[in-house]
Amino acid sequence: MGVMSTVILALFFSIICCSLTEKLSNASSPNIIIMLMDDMGWGDLGVLGQPSKETPNLDAMAAQGMLLPNFYTANPLCSPSRAALLTGRLPVRNGFYTTNGHARNAYTPQEIVGGISKDEILLPQMLKKKGYVSKIVGKWHLGHRPQYLPLENGFDEWFGAPDCHFGPYNNSIRPNIPVYNNSEMLGRYYEEFKIDRKTGESNLTQMYLLEGINFIRRQTVAQRPFFLYWVPDATHAPVYASKPFLEQSQRGRYGDAVMELDYSVGNILSWLKRLGIENDTFVFFTSDNGAALMSGPNEAGSNGPFLCGKETTFEGGMREPAIAWWPGHIKAGTVNFQLASVMDLFTTSLALAGLSPPDDRALDGLDLTPVLLNRPHKQGKRPIFYYRGNELMAVRLGQYKAHYWTWSNSLEEFEKGINFCPGEEVPGVTTHDQKEHTMQPIIFHLGRDPGEKFPISVSTNEYQNVLSRINPVVEQHKKTLVPGVPQLNMCDVAVMNWAPAGCEKLGKCLKVPKSQPWKCDWPH
Repeated sequence: MGVMSTVILALFFSIICCSLTEKLSNASSPNIIIMLMDDMGWGDLGVLGQPSKETPNLDAMAAQGMLLPNFYTANPLCSPSRAALLTGRLPVRNGFYTTNGHARNAYTPQEIVGGISKDEILLPQMLKKKGYVSKIVGKWHLGHRPQYLPLENGFDEWFGAPDCHFGPYNNSIRPNIPVYNNSEMLGRYYEEFKIDRKTGESNLTQMYLLEGINFIRRQTVAQRPFFLYWVPDATHAPVYASKPFLEQSQRGRYGDAVMELDYSVGNILSWLKRLGIENDTFVFFTSDNGAALMSGPNEAGSNGPFLCGKETTFEGGMREPAIAWWPGHIKAGTVNFQLASVMDLFTTSLALAGLSPPDDRALDGLDLTPVLLNRPHKQGKRPIFYYRGNELMAVRLGQYKAHYWTWSNSLEEFEKGINFCPGEEVPGVTTHDQKEHTMQPIIFHLGRDPGEKFPISVSTNEYQNVLSRINPVVEQHKKTLVPGVPQLNMCDVAVMNWAPAGCEKLGKCLKVPKSQPWKCDWPH
């Protein structure tokens, strides 16, 4: 009788599974998963040449899908790049920049007053029109005050934190960052959510993995299309990994974190197959900006052959690892050299969902579905704009990149030991003062010279020909650009995470200091 019961039970679940899979496969709108890593570099994946070959799951994902070697972020820093992804718009349009200084990187530390503008339309808000349920797992980074949090901006669920896991703090001058479940805090980093700064041990990536899988399973059973924005931050300094992954990598602690993230990606893809929804789920893997070389060598990734890293508009700061995966739709084992941007994920996701993009605003993201599905398209000649704060620093068109401004960081910061280009100084290019080249841009051919080490001579026909093609693109862009209201200008100690929603229940509320607003100082 026990054996018969087991057989009947197995048959029942197989019928349910087949029925569920059939219904889901007939749905017109695929599930969407965007996996955005934190400070992971282009050169951190085995498939892109990392010599330790410690990313078997990501390498397999690329083998089963499409690798995009010419994929870019919209800004070489965390907050603006995330705002760009979710709005499909350059940070200078969506307000995630500062005018406190020229060409300064700005983000959302605890003391920031601003956040994502209510004038912006975020991807989950659009997907709601097609019945999508949306969840963010991990770091938000678009403002931590109540009106800026995920559930106020289109997401239905959230497990994670509003800010970076910097700390620990003593809670008197600066509070530890809260971790939220939906709209209320569950605890704080370094308190309820442990990160051992000495050993690097933390279970956060495992928590983020389980939260992601649980969400996928629930929506699959409920037969609802879902959007999962999976944004772990283990590769952002201070890097961390759970105990089974510590001291496993040839690359040190940073490599441990990468190995755990690779394992997690593989786990999520396995669950999609186990649930029978892999053909109905579009998955995209990338990073928010280049590897943070200033945290090296122990807590920084690799940008492969590219110059410099995070905070800069050289290739190492803005070219990202990128893999698209959608079995049965994206041909396995393909490599596409289309110039593409994190902002394209907004427009592409809408196209996959059968939605038209908002027509009341300028969008910078293009629909990549023709590229991904190997259909005819006209995306080949699109430019890539490299912004640093309020300044257009460089433009790529085809294989050529023209620098209109160059700057790594100030000599003052550099002499303090903050180096964005360690061992990679290129005279006249990685400058420590802001150098303007608008009258005579520095131009590189990225096919011949991906490391931006050999500028094309201004006396050559090649230079003049390239300039005649790129300059009109820049002029048209600047002529039509309408900057958004800058959201990252003002700071105030009173707006820090002293008393987040839910702190009363936990007895975790801290005294809020007197408001003393000031103009934020962005040194680089």
